[in-house]
Amino acid sequence: MHRHEGPPRGKFAAGFTVAVVLATAAAGVLIGAYDERPPWGTDIAYEGGFVQASRIRGYDTDGSRTKALLAGECALMERQGMGGERAAHDPAAWVEGCLDGAAGRPSRNQGIVR
Repeated sequence: MHRHEGPPRGKFAAGFTVAVVLATAAAGVLIGAYDERPPWGTDIAYEGGFVQASRIRGYDTDGSRTKALLAGECALMERQGMGGERAAHDPAAWVEGCLDGAAGRPSRNQGIVR
């Protein structure tokens, strides 16, 4: 028989139990703080608006739809629920992303390492 190096089984079990309890408590705190909204919800909302406006701008052959987006249609679309679940995370960020996409500006998240 050869004895293995390391903590006794009792100490290992106690340490493992403490680690599980701490991980569960940390998960509970995060869930309580953010509920159903992820911590990066603002970025999700912004990108949702940006992508939607970029698609509209890409298919707008005469430029009328793009002008309408910049003149307030982005905010109107958000109020009417056309932003979907992404806009619900942060409606103001969704509108900001929509305006940036309609104006042809690059996404504020482009090239940023987080």
